[in-house]
Amino acid sequence: MVTTPTPLEERLRALAGAVPDPELPVITLEELGVLRDLRVTAPGRVEVELTPTYTGCPAVEAMSADIERVLHEQGMAEVSVHTVLSPAWSTDDITAEGRRKLAASGIAPPRPGGPVAVELGPTRLAASPGGPAEPVRCPHCGSTETTLLSRFSSTACKALRRCEACREPFDHFKEL
Repeated sequence: MVTTPTPLEERLRALAGAVPDPELPVITLEELGVLRDLRVTAPGRVEVELTPTYTGCPAVEAMSADIERVLHEQGMAEVSVHTVLSPAWSTDDITAEGRRKLAASGIAPPRPGGPVAVELGPTRLAASPGGPAEPVRCPHCGSTETTLLSRFSSTACKALRRCEACREPFDHFKEL
């Protein structure tokens, strides 16, 4: 049964959703798509559901602590943040605003449609039907002539790439 959120739940969700991601502080938890649900279960008591970007994401503890702090500041005496793994998070959960902010900060956002390619050296294989994978666009100059330097970057959810046109390195948020 789906229930309509109360005005208090909407306000608390907006506050929790505005918490910046600890690893990508340019976007919020709402824009990242990891804040799944928020329910007031009793006066001063709230339950929050959070889905990490991947099962072993080390940032989930910091996200939970930040949400708890923000909601405690709003008078919620008891805040329970639960990690929910199903349905799994996908890069399709990132909002359009989140993708825009990633690109504006120099991080190539994930390509739409989830996992589209497996990169093996200079070869790119389509991992799903529909033809060749869409190339990764440089967030600095817009060129699609980019090269994978490392499958892992500053975090496990990003890869390190270099643009062949402007020669600038950049992170690419990998599709999941």
